[in-house]
Amino acid sequence: MANIKFGTDGWRAVTGKDFNRENVETVTKAAGKYILDNFGPDKKIIIGYDPRNMAKEFARLSAEILSGFEVYLSDKVVPTPVLAYGAKVMNACALMFTASHNPPEYLGIKFIPDYAGPATDEITGQIVKNLNTDFPLPAALPVRMFNFSTAYFEHIEQIINFEKIRRLNKNIIFDGLYSAGIGYFDELLRRSGIKFESLHMEHDPNFGGGMPEPKPKYLKELIAKVKAAHNAAGFANDGDADRFGVINENGEYVSPNEIIAILLIHLKNNKGLSGALVKTVGASLLLDKTAEKLGVEVIETAVGFKHVGEAMRRHDVLIGGEESGGLSIKGHIPEKDGILANLLVLEAMAYGNKSLVELQEDLYNFIGCRFYNDRIDKRLASSDEAGRILEKYAGQDSLGGFKIIRKDTKDGVKLYFDDSWVLIRPSGTEPLLRIYFESGSKEKIEQLKREITK
Repeated sequence: MANIKFGTDGWRAVTGKDFNRENVETVTKAAGKYILDNFGPDKKIIIGYDPRNMAKEFARLSAEILSGFEVYLSDKVVPTPVLAYGAKVMNACALMFTASHNPPEYLGIKFIPDYAGPATDEITGQIVKNLNTDFPLPAALPVRMFNFSTAYFEHIEQIINFEKIRRLNKNIIFDGLYSAGIGYFDELLRRSGIKFESLHMEHDPNFGGGMPEPKPKYLKELIAKVKAAHNAAGFANDGDADRFGVINENGEYVSPNEIIAILLIHLKNNKGLSGALVKTVGASLLLDKTAEKLGVEVIETAVGFKHVGEAMRRHDVLIGGEESGGLSIKGHIPEKDGILANLLVLEAMAYGNKSLVELQEDLYNFIGCRFYNDRIDKRLASSDEAGRILEKYAGQDSLGGFKIIRKDTKDGVKLYFDDSWVLIRPSGTEPLLRIYFESGSKEKIEQLKREITK
């Protein structure tokens, strides 16, 4: 058995190497033992997969191994949030075969408990302890094929006002990115008679030779299509559709921080909803400023949606989001949902009868300032080096002549200055430091970057 390590969102490895039949059997049985120990043999298990190479075959293998339970296997490619919603309504635990936004050669397994959000460290810790433990499984039962989209579509149609979107004067362009969101985001629009254009709408395990990540460098064709069209906005999701990517009418990428802030305003002012904002320590001060103006409480967590999801389960939360493109809202599930996020953006535009560019302008006028962000990654000789570097910065009172006015150590070390911050945190899967910067001044970010990279 190779080294199997659960990161921030499950276990991932290269297909045909560490992600092989033996290791999939090991992880599946470890998850099965966790379910048996905590819920007993009558707990339902649901299993889904994205379009990646061997995802369907490994999902079938996992279903057969766990067939002593009542197992429901998706009858087609399914996004993570759709399967997670299935876990909620069926009171089931879920296994999702996906590597999300990672390169095409990767595959992974996400374990989703019956609360329908990412597994906590406590849960994955129990699964890891089970990796070398054999245990008797109940007698095998037939695996049931299941369509998880039905309940999900009905639920989303209760949350989103599709009639308002249908009346929105906007050319909607959806980039399927060859990914799991195909047949879900577009189908929800189609069901309500909403017109849209699309590209890359076939499942491809190689994702068209690109990456299933909705960031500008992988959305060049969508951006070009938006620019060429009149009054158009573009939408995309990552490999398993739990993250979103949005392009405004000028062909510009709208950052997840801006989207979360715009949706916070929309949900509170247009839909009359209440509750806190949950953000990670790596998210923008833009969100704090927006929440302050709205009189909304801010709850800050460590980086990773498992922490956001846990906060959403413990508190009265209106919206929870992270800077990497994941969010969810009150009345949904504590799992990030890129399909819902894109629909909420369309809904916000429809309620205000405004373009996305206008919503961005309204946001910055509302808070009265702007913030700029950057990130660099520093590769280390070993994981031990990270601890020494974090300890060094935690003990400093200034950086490059800028006085440190506050420090936060919930996830790495975050240093606050007058109008800026730097976050230094170790990667959960490799010897790497991720260093985030934010300031009201681009020049100050460059100064801080120079100081850090010394």
